[in-house]
Amino acid sequence: MRKPEAGRGIMANVAEKGIAAGTALAGGLLAGAAAGVLGIYRYVFYSPVGEQNDDTCPITPVNTPELKAATRKLIDTMNERPFRRVVTHSFDGLLLAGRYFHSDDSAAVAILFPGYRGTPSRDFCGGAQLLLKNGYNVLIVEERACCSSAGHTISFGVNEQKDARTWIRYVREHFGEDRRILLCGISMGASIVLMAAEKPLPPNVLGIIADSPYTTPRAIIEHVGRSKGIPMKAAMPLVYAAARFPGGFDLDGADAVRAVKSIKIPVLIIHGEADTYVPPEMSEEIRKANPELIERYTFPGAGHGLSYLYDPERYEKIFLGFCERVGLKG
Repeated sequence: MRKPEAGRGIMANVAEKGIAAGTALAGGLLAGAAAGVLGIYRYVFYSPVGEQNDDTCPITPVNTPELKAATRKLIDTMNERPFRRVVTHSFDGLLLAGRYFHSDDSAAVAILFPGYRGTPSRDFCGGAQLLLKNGYNVLIVEERACCSSAGHTISFGVNEQKDARTWIRYVREHFGEDRRILLCGISMGASIVLMAAEKPLPPNVLGIIADSPYTTPRAIIEHVGRSKGIPMKAAMPLVYAAARFPGGFDLDGADAVRAVKSIKIPVLIIHGEADTYVPPEMSEEIRKANPELIERYTFPGAGHGLSYLYDPERYEKIFLGFCERVGLKG
């Protein structure tokens, strides 16, 4: 009778060791997955204060000495302009900051939204000065998690589209409910202003200008990841997990194509044909979703967000012509 008992003891011991090994393996896999999720969050969605909010740290490389010099001059000129710092609060309680440049008490207000980890002076060194030169009041937003605004999570438009509506409300409250408003954005900011229009905008928002917009957060993350040689099919579940926790948002919570299908105001899209960061095909997909209200122009040879630098005369003509047609002449 003792031999079977001994046999059962051996089997129990083996089973216990197997369970322990399996538990350790599962724990290791979970720990690895958790580390991967946190790593992706910090790399993709986290925005620390420092170099990434520095005007001299380009998100898009400018590839010729002439363009570098022109860009540096525009940034320096923008930084020399006096502005009034303004603040408001987001739907989730974050302090949001902006820079307001005043031209005239009766002029339209252009609300400008920078790109991913962008700064006002760098991302709008050309566009803001174009507007100011033509008599517009300009409010350049410092996106959540960037510059002086609070937070550390960039959600690629999911939360920022709500911030855009908050800034529209700010302008209506401080400048009058009938003050004409133009929404402008570049790169991620371009997608933000389009996404914000999915729900009806106030009647004094007369037009949207989007320079180099992407279609969805998922689409741009997948594209950039593939361009860096990352196997995105395997990585995307971790990206979604990083967005949800610790990011606290749903990666599928914003879609520029879906938004413009219900848009009620005119839209101008501008895109560089040599853009490798946001493929021009994305903005064309957006245009096709509502061709009656969206006009689109491309700039040969221009990289991401660089159309103004490549052909400022044509850019200004298209930009100001659109504003005049929709009743937004400064």
